[in-house]
Amino acid sequence: MITIITIEREYGCGGAEIARKTAERLGWKLWDELLTGEIARLSNCRQSEVKSREERVDPLYYRLFKSILRGSFEGSLNAHRLKLLDADSIQRITEHVVQKAAAEGNCVIVGRGSQHFLQHRDDTLRIFLYAPKEAKIRRLIADGVGEKDAQEAVDVVDSERAAFVEKYFHMQWPNRSLYHAMLNTAIGVENVINEILSLKTAVDT
Repeated sequence: MITIITIEREYGCGGAEIARKTAERLGWKLWDELLTGEIARLSNCRQSEVKSREERVDPLYYRLFKSILRGSFEGSLNAHRLKLLDADSIQRITEHVVQKAAAEGNCVIVGRGSQHFLQHRDDTLRIFLYAPKEAKIRRLIADGVGEKDAQEAVDVVDSERAAFVEKYFHMQWPNRSLYHAMLNTAIGVENVINEILSLKTAVDT
């Protein structure tokens, strides 16, 4: 019986909307912004800080800064109080929150490595959403993003997610063998949702 759906997505393909509407159709809990908020609460920082860093690796300058700070005399004296919001700590907290959400069941989880954390569970349906670049740019522009920013973002964000998956899960992104289905959202939001729900029904029966 499927009680968890993970939705990994290319940036701009409508993954957040599809996840939200899928959760609403099922009457399930949606872990998207809620997941970011819980990570922020557990790491004792602002949600905006987590949002700017999740599903990314730390930039080189930040890794160097962290290494220098932790290796400094002052850093060693205060090691127990040195709490840096870095990719490693976000990753550890994210896995904890995802596993807790999965234990509760009846939920849709958006990205954040959830498809990897839960890949061995039989009650999880893993979906990957994608779309042609032009369709993603049009969607972002319709959402109020400037054309130049939209064109840049569809490449940058996905490359950051690919680097994140490669570092923490040692896989290429997307790893096709990990997913039960890969759906092109250009067929329409409702059609994609219907496909996801049909897959769930087929597995359940």
